[in-house]
Amino acid sequence: MSIRESFKGRKVFLTGHTGFKGSWMLAWLHDMGATVKGYALAPEPGNDLFHAIGGDSLCESVIADIRDAHRLRDEILSFRPDVVFHMAAQPLVRLSYEIPAETFDVNTQGTAHLLDALRHLEGPCTAVMITTDKVYENNERGIPFREEDRLCGHDPYSASKAAAEIVIDSYRKSFFPPERYDTHLKSVSAARAGNVIGGGDMARDRIIPDIVRALSAGQPAGIRNPRSIRPWEHVLEPLHGYLVLAAMQLQDPAGFADAFNFGPHPENAFEVGRLAERMIEAWGSGSLQDLSGDTVMKEAGTLQLDISKAMARLPWKPKLSFEDTVTFTIRWYRDRVVHGMDAHELMMRDILDFEARY
Repeated sequence: MSIRESFKGRKVFLTGHTGFKGSWMLAWLHDMGATVKGYALAPEPGNDLFHAIGGDSLCESVIADIRDAHRLRDEILSFRPDVVFHMAAQPLVRLSYEIPAETFDVNTQGTAHLLDALRHLEGPCTAVMITTDKVYENNERGIPFREEDRLCGHDPYSASKAAAEIVIDSYRKSFFPPERYDTHLKSVSAARAGNVIGGGDMARDRIIPDIVRALSAGQPAGIRNPRSIRPWEHVLEPLHGYLVLAAMQLQDPAGFADAFNFGPHPENAFEVGRLAERMIEAWGSGSLQDLSGDTVMKEAGTLQLDISKAMARLPWKPKLSFEDTVTFTIRWYRDRVVHGMDAHELMMRDILDFEARY
């Protein structure tokens, strides 16, 4: 299956296109020949990968709020997309403790707004609803989560995404049941991934941007949970999974309207401290500072995904090792921050390097 052929000439509606993952997806879709309409808030100052890559020239960019149900519906109905990727979110765990109600409003109700708009869209449409690996109830058993495991969330961010998954499943069963695809023409899937790293992310309270800022300033890099284990994956790994899933839905809309985990191989699960140490090694200098005394916020100690379903049913599997993931990431930041290279050129270099592995 050729991913590029699947999206060439397609009309793609991409929410969250001004964010970190959204900007990477936008650049990739544009390079594949898709016509993209983006819908998102304006990028935050200091975390503007979208404008760094010339995002306005890569799509029709609508700066609006996912909570504005009428505007969202109008933009979708006027565009008549073939494919929807829903990435718009309040994505930060720590911030969710400061603005819990807003986090639920954006992540849960915003997802409902998008699905409701699809009810009014005439013609076929494939939708991939992106959530997170944090949607599962985590009892710290150290067992990778499977798609059928119980959904839950301790912090407001995780709970809002678990609630979004319930909304997605409800709309799928109530309005877009796969067995009646010929009547409604909508194929809705859910994609769960997390602990994504890669060049261009400068959000606060995220490990890689925090480390890069510290290293660039010659300061120690603060690490909150150095012994927590996470399944680290480069941003291109889950994005490739989303693209493959959508392509399969286009071929078999009823057969792939389901939930899928996208993560790295189990050997890519490392402690936060090990990732930070490897980042400093790749950068060439720097030191760490243990900030694990934070008692306000609870985060899972161990978090891993079982990706056997995606690998069995989709022509997809993770390609980058932990070392590859770190190398891709630190190379991007060094070339951008230290050498001043063009952000879009760096992004396309990584995309082409990644595609060459398939």
